[in-house]
Amino acid sequence: MKKQLLMGDGLMAVTHYSKWMAFGRAVMLSAGVFSAVLAARAQTSTTVTPQAQKAEVVVSPQSANAANGDTEPLLTLADAIAKAEKNQPAFAAAVAANKTAMLDRSIARSALLPGVVYHNQYLYTEGAQGATGSANASAGQAASAGTPRFIANNSVHEYTSQGTVTETIGVQGFNTLAHATAAATVANAELEIARRGLVATVVSLYYGSQAADRKVDIAQRAANEAADFTSNTQKREEAREVAHADVVKAQLEQQGRERELANARLDSDRAKLELAVLVYPDPRTKFRLTAFAMPAPLISKEDIQQLAAQNNAELKSALASLKAANLDVQGARAAYLPDLSLQYAYGIDAPQFAVHAPDGTRNLGYEATATLDIPVWDWLATHHRVQQKEAQRDVARVTLTDTQKRLIADLDTAYAEATVARDQLGSLAKSVDMARESLRLARLRYTAGEATVLEVVDAQTTVAAQENAQEDGMTRYEAAIANLQLLTGQSLTEQGPTGTN
Repeated sequence: MKKQLLMGDGLMAVTHYSKWMAFGRAVMLSAGVFSAVLAARAQTSTTVTPQAQKAEVVVSPQSANAANGDTEPLLTLADAIAKAEKNQPAFAAAVAANKTAMLDRSIARSALLPGVVYHNQYLYTEGAQGATGSANASAGQAASAGTPRFIANNSVHEYTSQGTVTETIGVQGFNTLAHATAAATVANAELEIARRGLVATVVSLYYGSQAADRKVDIAQRAANEAADFTSNTQKREEAREVAHADVVKAQLEQQGRERELANARLDSDRAKLELAVLVYPDPRTKFRLTAFAMPAPLISKEDIQQLAAQNNAELKSALASLKAANLDVQGARAAYLPDLSLQYAYGIDAPQFAVHAPDGTRNLGYEATATLDIPVWDWLATHHRVQQKEAQRDVARVTLTDTQKRLIADLDTAYAEATVARDQLGSLAKSVDMARESLRLARLRYTAGEATVLEVVDAQTTVAAQENAQEDGMTRYEAAIANLQLLTGQSLTEQGPTGTN
């Protein structure tokens, strides 16, 4: 009996063990199936919606600049101009030419002042009593050891130590100073022209780099919008609300926006590199630009014309060149007039280098000389020089007239450009607002099933185009204002044709 009970208990234990083993296998199988389902779903989500993942990891340029901008120095427009003036070879050459012209003026002014020279000389001449026995003394004077052999010399040992003051008075000297002054004015105007040409280049690159950065923002927003729309079409496809063709069209649009974003970033890097070449010794220097600030309104055209007449560098250069040409003619004609030279010397010219001679005679003395040279005949050389200078003066007159005409035309063109660009800013801003509203409505209509995917894609393209057009319009206005400031001789960092900055 006991043996039967034990066998019965064993059978029950084996039965319970078998049931628990079966239950464990079922649980493990269920867990494996559940894990496989989760993995498949995750894999499906990863492979079906890569655009959605891209949309999540996209970082806007503003946040990127905020993260990296703290370590990059801020480059303002004034700093860029100042740095470019130190690193641009053509401007350095203009600075050197201006400095040379100023020194020429100083040299010409010094030529009008008396010159002082302290002259020292020792002259030895063979004595008259030599191997030849000849003497250069006078017929009634016996030769001695102190008599020089050459009649042109005064003594065997002759010491000269004199301070000499020389002054030449003539029209040519004063004309040379006036011409040097005019040449210095021309060089200064040419320096200003070179500086403003450099400023124009820096301004163009600076504003172009700003616009390139803003277009990166536009391309980023367009890419984010395309990625969001792609995700929306995929969800609607899963819900059996739209056809797969809508997803394909949205994906194509997104890929195009991503390529545009890459190109915009490339253009931004290229613009910054071109600016860095002009500004920094190392073009790989990292920097960030200031935020866009709308220039002040234009002043009247009459005020701009008055500023240009007073401060235009090209006009100043042409006027100074004509003045220098007139002085060249006067200088050539001055060769017909005589020159007066005055000389005064004080010191010794004696056989001994001493104040007194051995017999007590005083060696110190002075002399004065006045020379007047009167031109008589030079085979018409002066007349021909005058004709040469008159021909050059005629060229300077024509150049001045052409400069004045070009200034008038450039002012009218630049002012009209600035006016049109300013007037279009408001229209461009409205177009951007209307394009964004059109996109919002197209998205709503598409969600409601009332619009096609083509309408949404077209609205997205319109928004990007209008935002880029607005950036181009702002850059155009900035460039037009800078051009006016250059024509009127105003600094871009001071009050100019746009009023107070």
